[in-house]
Amino acid sequence: MFNSELMKRLSDCFGPSGREKRIREMIMDEIKDFADEITIDPLGNLIARKKGTGKKILFSAHMDQIGLIITHVDEKGLLRFANVGGLNAKELLGLRMVFDNGLEGVICQEELKDNEKLSTSKLFLDVASTDKEFIAKNFRVGDMCVFKSEYYETEDCVICKAADDRIGCYVLIEALKNHPETNNDVYYVFSVQEEVGCRGAKTAGYNINPDLAIAVDVTATGDTPDGIKMDVKLGNGAAIKLMDKSIITHTEVKDLLTDIAEKNSIKYQYEILEFGGTDAGPIHTSRDGVPSGVISIPTRNLHTSGEIFNKFDVEECIKLVIGTAAK
Repeated sequence: MFNSELMKRLSDCFGPSGREKRIREMIMDEIKDFADEITIDPLGNLIARKKGTGKKILFSAHMDQIGLIITHVDEKGLLRFANVGGLNAKELLGLRMVFDNGLEGVICQEELKDNEKLSTSKLFLDVASTDKEFIAKNFRVGDMCVFKSEYYETEDCVICKAADDRIGCYVLIEALKNHPETNNDVYYVFSVQEEVGCRGAKTAGYNINPDLAIAVDVTATGDTPDGIKMDVKLGNGAAIKLMDKSIITHTEVKDLLTDIAEKNSIKYQYEILEFGGTDAGPIHTSRDGVPSGVISIPTRNLHTSGEIFNKFDVEECIKLVIGTAAK
C-alpha cells in the first residue's frame, strides 16, 4: 500500500543541491532500524548497507531537488538568482519560492523590450517587504530556495514538488524495509548533487566499487501533448531504461531487469530518454567500468512545481528493486 504520509514528508522536506542536510537526516531517521550499517561519506551521500558475502549491488536515488541560489540583493530589496539544476525561465514566472528559514518570495520579471526573450537574468524574487533591515537580516547571497506547492493525490496519482527524485528515495526506503533474504552485499545510496552533475554518485560509485549498479530516478512520459515523443506512460509499470544522454544500458543488465520483471509478474515498459541523465552515468564509467542500469518512475511535468506520478508504477518499481537485490 502506498505510504502517502512518508511521500508527503519527503516532498515537503527542504533539500536543494548542496543543501541536503535536512532531507538526509529525515531519511536516516526513517531507515535507521532497517540497515546493518549507515554511513555518510565526505560529500554527504547517505549509504545504508545490508551486509552479505555475495556480489556487491549498489542502488542510488538522489536526495537533492532543483532550486534557486541568490546572487545579488539590490538596493530595493529585490533578489536576483541563478538556477540550481535545470529550470526553464518561462515556467518560473509567478511561482512562490520558500527558503530554509521558512520565508517566501514570488518570481517576477522585468519589462521586456521589443523582441527580447525571457531569461533568468530578467527575473527577480520579490520577498514582500520594503523593510531593508529585514531583508538584509534574512536574505544573503548564497541562500537557496525551492518551489512552494501543496502535496495532492488522487486514488491513483500524486502531484507534488521534488518528485524528482524524492519518489526514487521513497522506492529505496520501501525496498530497504522489505529487503529480501539474500547473500548479496547491498548498498542503498541516497546521493547528493545529482541535479548539478551527478557528483555524489561519482564518489559513492568509486568508493563502493560495485559489481552491479542501478539508479532509481524519474523519467519523462509521452502520454500528454507536451511535445515529448516516447512510449513511456503513467500506469504502465516500472520503466527499464535502455538509453539516455548519460548511459546506454549494459545489455546484460537490461536482460536481468527484464527477466526479474517477467518472472515476478512485475509490469514494465522500456524507456529511451533523448535528454538528461541519472546517477548511473558516472557510476558505469567508474574505475574499470560497472555494469549499470536504471529503474525509472514515469513522471509528468519534470522540473516543475507540480510533477505527477502513478502509485501503481511506484509499487512495481519497489518490487523490481527488491527482486534485483535478491538476484
